[in-house]
Amino acid sequence: MTGLFSSWRKWNRLVHRDLGYIAFGLTVIYAVSGVAVNHIADWNPNFDIETIDSVIPPAKLDPAATDSVLAAVILKETGEIEPLMSTFRPSPDEFQVFVEGNTLSVDLSTGETSQKKVKERWFLHAFNFLHLNHAKEMWTWVADIYAIALVLLAITGLFMIKGPKGILGRGLWLTGLGILLPLVFLWLYYF
Repeated sequence: MTGLFSSWRKWNRLVHRDLGYIAFGLTVIYAVSGVAVNHIADWNPNFDIETIDSVIPPAKLDPAATDSVLAAVILKETGEIEPLMSTFRPSPDEFQVFVEGNTLSVDLSTGETSQKKVKERWFLHAFNFLHLNHAKEMWTWVADIYAIALVLLAITGLFMIKGPKGILGRGLWLTGLGILLPLVFLWLYYF
């Protein structure tokens, strides 16, 4: 019986160790993305958005001009060098110009201009893309296998240490705390 138990512990350690190595990269991705997405109300984790306000002299803005002529003037006056994608007139005095990574909104009567420059936070954007499963298809299988690996890591982790610091001693109390914590939050949230 002792040999069987010893053999089982050996396999438990091997599975825990090797799954831990394999799961390392995904765990970092999911953890970093999780923190970023948890604070989405405070910031945009995918894009850095910079707002630039300026004024174009109203004399240079002819509301009767064609959209392409008006857009060319606005792009020149603001120093925007990206090629024009499209334009839009929400009202007779409002004009919007769209270029790659920038939306320019101009009040034609006052010349007040607001630019919203958007730059992708490539590192976080990529992590969020995977974490939120925007890739779908094959990535869904990878994410499911990773979730199963986390369950196996949790279970094998319970039996890594013997004695009073293991699952039958201190580990039992810490495991109980880890189970109790989400239950308390669920109880507070629902009741």
